[in-house]
Amino acid sequence: MAAKIERGTPASQARRDPEGRRKALVKAAADLLLEVDGEELSHRRVAARAGVPLGATTYYFSNLEELREAALLLLTEWMDEVLRVIAASLDAAADFAAAFAETLHTYLNERDQVQADAALFIAAVRRPALRPLALHWFDGLAGILSAHTDAHTARAVAVFCDGASHHAALRDEPLDLPALHRAVTALMQPYPSTSTKEDPQ
Repeated sequence: MAAKIERGTPASQARRDPEGRRKALVKAAADLLLEVDGEELSHRRVAARAGVPLGATTYYFSNLEELREAALLLLTEWMDEVLRVIAASLDAAADFAAAFAETLHTYLNERDQVQADAALFIAAVRRPALRPLALHWFDGLAGILSAHTDAHTARAVAVFCDGASHHAALRDEPLDLPALHRAVTALMQPYPSTSTKEDPQ
């Protein structure tokens, strides 16, 4: 689950500004990582997406791995930005379960974003270098949820979000808001403590 946000440097700006050109290359690589298997990333693909000469990729980055690492860092920054927005909106909500269900429902109806996240998940399964990025979102979301419930429940809700996302990626119509609200409300029940008190002496 990852919310959709505006991002990036216009190609026209990149052509006029050397630093803008570098940012455009990183953004293009980041976009491609979400769309194709990491193994398919190439200097030619990135240059074409960024709208800059092919030679610019080797001018700013010594090799493809360096460009890939810069793209992964940018993706992490995008995720952190979205997580901050989600955390702030949920902290201000009077009904946490309803607010979170609404946030999840909005995301699930962003079909392009859902498909991009599914592509990232599949790529992360195949390519270990992408797994920290995929797990960064899950761990960040679980962290937000843990401010409103216990850690076990937070992880359960985060896992449900992953499942709802995969469900939406495979179907034309995602789960509706009432279904999401019921599921989140049920999952948000506090996890029973397994600790036992010692008998008084």
